[in-house]
Amino acid sequence: MPRKKPFSVKQKKKQEQDKRERKRGLQDGLRSSSNSRSGSRERREEQTDTSDGESVTHHIRRLNQQPSQGLGPRGYDPNRYRLHFERDSREEVERRKKAAREQVLQPVSAELLELDIREVYQPGSVLDFPRRPPWSYEMSKEQLMSQEERSFQEYLAKIHGAYTSEKLSYFEHNLETWRQLWRVLEMSDIVLLITDIRHPVVNFPPALYEYVTGELGLALVLVLNKVDLAPPALVVAWKHYFHQHYPQLHIVLFTSFPRDPRTPQDPSSVLKKSRRRGRGWTRALGPEQLLRACEAITAGKVDLNSWREKIARDVAGATWGNGSGEEEEEEDGPAVLVEQQTDSAMEPTSPTRERYKDGVVTIGCVGFPNVGKSSLINGLVGRKVVSVSRTPGHTRYFQTYFLTPSVKLCDCPGLIFPSLLPRQLQVLAGIYPIAQIQEPYTAVGYLASRIPVQVLLHLRHPEAKDPSAEHPWCAWDICEAWAEKRGYKTAKAARNDVYRAANSLLRLALDGRLSLCFHPPGYSEQKGTWESHPETTELVVLQGRVGPAGDEEEEEEEELSSSCEEEGEEDRDADEEGEGDEDTPTSAPGSSLAARNPYALLGEDEC
Repeated sequence: MPRKKPFSVKQKKKQEQDKRERKRGLQDGLRSSSNSRSGSRERREEQTDTSDGESVTHHIRRLNQQPSQGLGPRGYDPNRYRLHFERDSREEVERRKKAAREQVLQPVSAELLELDIREVYQPGSVLDFPRRPPWSYEMSKEQLMSQEERSFQEYLAKIHGAYTSEKLSYFEHNLETWRQLWRVLEMSDIVLLITDIRHPVVNFPPALYEYVTGELGLALVLVLNKVDLAPPALVVAWKHYFHQHYPQLHIVLFTSFPRDPRTPQDPSSVLKKSRRRGRGWTRALGPEQLLRACEAITAGKVDLNSWREKIARDVAGATWGNGSGEEEEEEDGPAVLVEQQTDSAMEPTSPTRERYKDGVVTIGCVGFPNVGKSSLINGLVGRKVVSVSRTPGHTRYFQTYFLTPSVKLCDCPGLIFPSLLPRQLQVLAGIYPIAQIQEPYTAVGYLASRIPVQVLLHLRHPEAKDPSAEHPWCAWDICEAWAEKRGYKTAKAARNDVYRAANSLLRLALDGRLSLCFHPPGYSEQKGTWESHPETTELVVLQGRVGPAGDEEEEEEEELSSSCEEEGEEDRDADEEGEGDEDTPTSAPGSSLAARNPYALLGEDEC
């Protein structure tokens, strides 16, 4: 019997990695050369991708890989709508890591929290969005795609020729996703531009406003979403800012889960998350305002009485419902007709289509990732009909939903427009997938210089022997202190896993538990005026009217898990998807205890 060949642990590990990557759809022989998390998740440029825009540049990073098991129905490639962003160089990543270790954080003034949209997008410059080139019905599908590809390459070349990569923000380089936007704009009668109230100018490209209201001649409704995450005075200030600069806008305030303003928000309770039981979607703030805006736009050309009756039924159901739970709630009510529009993004449509065809108004929902487009549709329907996720790119192609027989909603995938926004702010806004960030420490430093993270989380400086002594903080210190507090350790040397800690802090900011809100220009000087504004008082009263009421909607406070996520969410933690240090993270000693009580690792001064 021949002697067995020795098989080392290192070879076994390599074999397991090859097996995992084959399951992810990678080609054999293209495994990353590194055993780190950064290397194991790296997508090589040589792998197959059917996107037309992949030949624009060799420095494109493709995210959200889907299992490649052949073409789907109708010959559809599941990786067609992967996010395409420009790749950061290794030298730039290392430079930012070094700065995160050495640069001492200094709190910024309130004036630096003011964002002017003219500085972010520079209206009139090349920071535009790609337009669909002219076409005719005599053109074949191949000719149309080739013409769109040439136009898109010229668009990218113009932007990269005017601005350096370091100055430009992350923006979408995948033509297939822009085709979804073209199709949604062509089929819509009313366009909803959804923005996050914490930073609405980040999500409001002026070029889209000019195109929709000018060239298309459509009504544009600006939805200031998640108004429960910002002070009412700031919400009113942003509303008047957009009214002043963009007079053709119809502005609606919206939130899918309004908070009760009578309950004071404790800044130290960032680790507490209230989970609503009962009819949460039916208490959304804003459907009635949106209905009034659509009635003013349609001017009686569409019968919207069925929509008004639906809102009345939802309010009555929320008031008299038994609060038996979300699962039972989703089974109640009429079914919602869902149409998946996968291949129609490339189908030519008439440029002068009929408005309100067959007495149906089509409302297109567009915006950046993580602004709450899918949640807004769920809030309008009154129950969950669209899956939501914090991962950008979760909605890969647009779908239509019939809210009532005369109202059709269209959910467009999130699109990132080119701008001059700092990339750290894009990360905090959830525009770039947090789990795919190569260097998250700069974003943590950006956050900590604008809100006192170390104070809110009761962090102890890693080098402090005396807790009462003052020590200068850098971004790396905050991540290390949070890793020590939460028990994030690496597997090889049991060091503090600072990458996972940074990932966790960014998720807290994205969820609004570490709330960072930006202000319109001049807000600091006029803050008292906005706080005493009549609309501010009206908003507080409105939030109180639609907020939790007695036993009809029960809230329970639960602490976050070690990955800062709720059980059952699709978005995974950094140790599964992320990129960072070479040590592979694992649970800290005493993980069996943490499995029963994940907060046992926190000290008595836990938040």
